[in-house]
Amino acid sequence: MHHIAIFASGAGSNAQKIIEYFRGSSRISVALVVCNKPGAGVLAIAREAGVETLLVEREPFRATGYLNELKDRGIDFIVLAGFLWKIPDVLIGAYPHRIVNIHPALLPAYGGKGMYGQAVHEAVLKAGDRESGITIHLVDQWYDHGHILFQETCPVSENESPDSLADKIHRLEHAHYPREIEKWILGSVPQKETFD
Repeated sequence: MHHIAIFASGAGSNAQKIIEYFRGSSRISVALVVCNKPGAGVLAIAREAGVETLLVEREPFRATGYLNELKDRGIDFIVLAGFLWKIPDVLIGAYPHRIVNIHPALLPAYGGKGMYGQAVHEAVLKAGDRESGITIHLVDQWYDHGHILFQETCPVSENESPDSLADKIHRLEHAHYPREIEKWILGSVPQKETFD
């Protein structure tokens, strides 16, 4: 069984979809939800689902990544689902190629520091793009920079607003992120060799 920790900062709609997707799985378990905001909706979602939570503070997170707490819970993979703090080098070093993020645009466009949520959708509309989408990528030392695992697009209509585009993006996230997480995790783990 592979144990994942979901890192989230807000309402937790992606976290909820991921928890639901892996409920009852014999191969992947959501073992922990890590959050940096007391009172965030994702904490209530985790409690309702019976998933343990860990509330983190900025300075200890930067210094240690709460690595001991993750290791104590047997966390194998980290999934970012609307987590707004930069992941510290200590965690990237401890989980090489085992941290994944979802970005609400088609990277490398509209990525980087400060590019999250409505800011991304507003930038897409301001540029006049006729297409947007989601990018699922591995996490490295730089914002929105790691190896891209998956992208999916959606059209941007003539009268699109940031809110209506956000709705389209959320639908793509909910449809694809849990399944792509599963493919990524199971593809990352060497399968036992078989011999004829």
